Amino acid sequence: MEPFSSDLIAQIATKLFREGAHTPEPSPPNRPSTPGVPMGTIRERLPTQPGVPSAPMSPSAPHSLHGISASSLPTNANVPHSLVSEAPVAVTQAAPASAGSISNFNAAPSAQQYANQQYANQQYAPSSSSPASSQFATPRRAAPMTQDGLQRFVHGVRTQAPVRRDDCLGGEPNGFATAHNGTGGIPLANSGPLNVQSVRKDFPVLNQRVHGFPLAWLDNAATTQKPQVVIDAISHFYATDNSNIHRAAHSLAARATEAYEQSRQTVAAFLGARSDKDIVFARGTTEAINLVANTYGARYLKKGDEILLSMVEHHANIVPWQMIAKRKGAEIRVIPVNDRGEIIMDEYIRLLNPRTRIVSLTHASNSLGTILPVVEMTALAKRYGARVLIDGAQSVSHMPINVQAMGCDFFVFSGHKIFAPTGIGALYITEELHDVLPPWQGGGNMIKNVTFEKTTYSEAPAKFEAGTPNIADAVGLRAALEYVQRIGLGNIAAHEHALTENATQKLAAIPGLRIIGTAKEKVSVISFVLDGHSTEEIGKALDQAGIAVRSGHHCAQPSLRRFGVETTVRPSFSIYNTHEEVDRLVEVVQRIARGNSTAKRSFF
Repeated sequence: MEPFSSDLIAQIATKLFREGAHTPEPSPPNRPSTPGVPMGTIRERLPTQPGVPSAPMSPSAPHSLHGISASSLPTNANVPHSLVSEAPVAVTQAAPASAGSISNFNAAPSAQQYANQQYANQQYAPSSSSPASSQFATPRRAAPMTQDGLQRFVHGVRTQAPVRRDDCLGGEPNGFATAHNGTGGIPLANSGPLNVQSVRKDFPVLNQRVHGFPLAWLDNAATTQKPQVVIDAISHFYATDNSNIHRAAHSLAARATEAYEQSRQTVAAFLGARSDKDIVFARGTTEAINLVANTYGARYLKKGDEILLSMVEHHANIVPWQMIAKRKGAEIRVIPVNDRGEIIMDEYIRLLNPRTRIVSLTHASNSLGTILPVVEMTALAKRYGARVLIDGAQSVSHMPINVQAMGCDFFVFSGHKIFAPTGIGALYITEELHDVLPPWQGGGNMIKNVTFEKTTYSEAPAKFEAGTPNIADAVGLRAALEYVQRIGLGNIAAHEHALTENATQKLAAIPGLRIIGTAKEKVSVISFVLDGHSTEEIGKALDQAGIAVRSGHHCAQPSLRRFGVETTVRPSFSIYNTHEEVDRLVEVVQRIARGNSTAKRSFF
């Protein structure tokens, strides 16, 4: 083999250490203006504030995020059209991909995509086998690198093995299916009816009995179970690629760095972000909200400013704002909800004013299931120059997300709510805030240069990720998001809606049972109480029948107290749940209502 030139070695070192093997990206399109909002009479009631720029308001604009025309959004090769818009609209730039397809999901180069496949040794892509047995490709041991091979690596030549579709769908493609998921009846792209039994085979935890009964996991709003492909991705990383990232000149570090940064790119595409630079990894929704409160809030809040939260927020979107408000002398104001658990828009409009600095909203309530009209609410907040954070913990696994179309400044979610590991999540930060936000934590990885006199920080997203990150679980998050893409959000939403409608109808017919939260637009969450029985008693009885539900306050005490209760029983449904499990749930609750809380009965 010919010896490597010193110039070439220097180029490699520069690429790895100074540039992090970053592949230059094309200049991003300008961020779209906030989508128009059909205000009707609300528009006339909205006061115009002197000196406050108005977001464009078009009477013909759609009410919901999912109704936004893809043609109104910037062309972005990183964002499949199935994520930009689920409505069947004409797109001139590119043919729309169905929600069940991921043919272009990883089309754009990742921030750490290594050129030569032999050097990279492996691809984080599912095999062509069914998800139940799919494995990430076995690492291919590299042949000795040639001078030409290293040149290809240095100059960014890349090949990408296609990610293939699994067999999670049954039947022939049937175009579109309408699902009740906050779209207001807008069709969602669909590739065929969901084959639930095939999906269930992907989740090994479901292959067990609890108290003699098959496990029915109806606690998905708390956390979702993990498919084998996610378990395999994490195991594979630790078995073959485990290393710290970004700064070592050895093969495992290169592979670990590639895997981590490809995960960031996957999250960016899944959320419809402009660039993977907009994505910051965090431990989850809670840490991400704390990061925003302690960067944007700490820098820009002042005495007399106001923070708007809704009545249906999770504690994670209340407590961090209380803490920073106390430090800065700001005030928290609460947007009320009606008796169905829906935002009272007149009151929201009344609360908005020039002192409104931050509006932080859940996209979907974890206690009631209510889907908030976040596109409309964001547009209204922007009229006053407020920044908007959307908590997507309960929405990201149920509906398509496009943060650019939404118009928010921050979007947060937790991986464990969408079949990924615990301890990993993401924060989207709009590009215009990258440079003005200060770091939150200090340490390694987020710096360019350190002396005892001064530290120069890295650019986003690195400056918000101090220390060694959760590399393996980021890899697991990527596997989970790709799994969801293969199945299709339209298929998921339709299946979950059918389960929720079925369970709501049957539970509501039980004497003495009251459902808490009856909004028209809901995710697959049902909260209820039963006269004469504590929620703890009901939860334990259901557990005796192998049915896992959440009973308690769900870290959302203000929302439940609005309805005069302290706790509820909360079944919540996901992709692997069945109507038979709904029937088991209903039968046990019926037996409790009749005065027999003993659930020891064979359902089969």
